[in-house]
Amino acid sequence: MPLYEHVLIARQDLSNTQAEGLIEHFSTVLADNGGKVVENEYWGVRTLAYKINKNRKGHYAFLRSDAPSAAVQEMERLARLHDDVMRVMTIKVEEHEEGPSVQMQKREERGERRERRERN
Repeated sequence: MPLYEHVLIARQDLSNTQAEGLIEHFSTVLADNGGKVVENEYWGVRTLAYKINKNRKGHYAFLRSDAPSAAVQEMERLARLHDDVMRVMTIKVEEHEEGPSVQMQKREERGERRERRERN
């Protein structure tokens, strides 16, 4: 089955347990349609780059899944209809990276940044 990574942004006025409940809800939707969630992470409340539905912040969640495309389409459809979810983004990947995502790694663990090239 194809491998996917999903990022969900939920409304800022939810509690942490409600936001984590959304992760469980959408994991169940994927499982009911023949897929499975390999890993999930709750990134917490973060500031948005721009306002979405009059919200400046949102609860971010990250899912790695192994699911057929029909299951992913159903999960995205239900996420768009859900009142608490502001945005959902799904990306198909070749393979899942081991360990925590870049958002959850400490700055020292990420490695050195590339040197910026001088402009001519």
